Amino acid sequence: MVKKRRVSVVATAVATGAIGIGLALSAGAADASGGVAAWSSVPAVTDARGVTAPNVLSPGLAEHPVAQGSLTLENPTGQVPYYGYLGDGTLLPDPAVKQAPGVKIEASKTEPDKNTYLRMSGLHGADPSYPYGKHFLFQGHEGGEAGYITRVNLDADQAHRVTLLATKETDGTSIPAIDGSTWDPWAKRLLFTSEEGAEGAVLQATPDIDSKVEDISSVTGRAGYEGVQNDSAGNIWLVEDSGGATVATKAKIPNSFVYRLIPYDKHDLTKGGRLQALQVVSRRSGSPIAYQGVDSAHPTGGAFTDDEKDLTNYGPALSTHWVTIHDTKTDTSGKAFDANALAKAAKATPFKRPENGQFRPGTDFREFYFDATGDTNTTSTANDGYGGWGTLYKLTQSDPRSDNGKLSVFYTGDQAHTGIDNVTFLDRTHVAFVEDASDTVHTQRSALDSGYVFATTTDYSGGAQPVRFLAEGRDPSATLDNMLSSVNGGIQNDGDNEITGIHASDGDPGTHGILGAKVPTLFRDGWRLFWTQQHGDNTTWEITTQAAK
Repeated sequence: MVKKRRVSVVATAVATGAIGIGLALSAGAADASGGVAAWSSVPAVTDARGVTAPNVLSPGLAEHPVAQGSLTLENPTGQVPYYGYLGDGTLLPDPAVKQAPGVKIEASKTEPDKNTYLRMSGLHGADPSYPYGKHFLFQGHEGGEAGYITRVNLDADQAHRVTLLATKETDGTSIPAIDGSTWDPWAKRLLFTSEEGAEGAVLQATPDIDSKVEDISSVTGRAGYEGVQNDSAGNIWLVEDSGGATVATKAKIPNSFVYRLIPYDKHDLTKGGRLQALQVVSRRSGSPIAYQGVDSAHPTGGAFTDDEKDLTNYGPALSTHWVTIHDTKTDTSGKAFDANALAKAAKATPFKRPENGQFRPGTDFREFYFDATGDTNTTSTANDGYGGWGTLYKLTQSDPRSDNGKLSVFYTGDQAHTGIDNVTFLDRTHVAFVEDASDTVHTQRSALDSGYVFATTTDYSGGAQPVRFLAEGRDPSATLDNMLSSVNGGIQNDGDNEITGIHASDGDPGTHGILGAKVPTLFRDGWRLFWTQQHGDNTTWEITTQAAK
């Protein structure tokens, strides 16, 4: 049960009509404890040009906004005055302005991406006399021309609701666009990832106002990092989202890797470590499934090989090894390095844009689930049989520190389940994956994004399908942006509402609170569930049972 808050931005927003709440539109109810096994599917929301639509949740669930893009920061700057909008235009399109280079008809919308929920006492804000409580939701922002870090103060009133933690690193460098985040309880730092290809980075940041933000890419390397997660040994797992070259019809070659950083001092990541990349062994040749670029002998690169077919379809598990690609004891230069290039040179195995991963609770960190987004286009010739729709994987090891394991396909995507992005476990055997399928796919399949619950006990190779617990709609601002995308050369903002930041946690900041260490008891014992509806109104929601409204 969610406790009532002292002065809630939710109540304010609803009373003024500023934010809509999407509820289940069909009959039924979740069981009294909010048990995930009782959730039932709802239909996807149709993509209809110019039509707004509310979100739809499984019967018995409700959602409440905890922040939206137009909320003014308690400590705004000229560049970043709002939670999800930059200060470079009006919040809705100005009909008196024509979009042109250097001129925007509306403000640039950032993306409050992966959510990290923590319970912490003694944090401060811009008002030294205000009690900020102890329940906080952290985000890094991408999109627009600036990256920045915000903290949603879940116990605060509207004036103190969102605090800007940082726009600059400690050396004065602007924070890059941020995708992933987590809390490292050993280092006592938030970890943020920047998905900027060869210029991507891993940042560590303190959780209070005027956050100390440091780029630690001399240890982690640079790559298109997105997912970031600790294991019980204090290692850091990184999932890369770097698109490959397009071949054939809209198909892309695999170009992203899964990494594990073994720090030399888990309490101080700046002291270096060994970076490893995951290598999968071919069941056909016994050799590593390595990156294969496009050349005259291989015009489609590694997109249509037998190994790629094995890697993206149901079948026997494949053997895996972790291969070391960089060691700060060997490279003492203290400079950042290209992790993607080193992974290729070490014959690690590339995937089709993995984005996020998480350990299954109750397995002592022996099972790691991650997703590969795929090609996000229904016309890709790699869709059927070669991973174009995307793939969900399970990596099993005897210990999180083991160098060997087994990789199996948990689920192969299809047109209705594609562009999978964020992931969170809801209990011991149920995991939620959510879509960021793109406006291209929305139009092609006439359906917007969805969130799905998968059972780890189900064999999906026989045709079973997950439960759609969230059918995302499209808010008015995103609908406007979608309409304007084809007018006067388009605008800088995306016209879809993507689902991101799905995150279940009890907020425990200790070493026993890392995701995967405890079995979630959702909606009880302090366990809370959040997600962000990016673009448009840029709303971050908390999901509860209807009884907790």
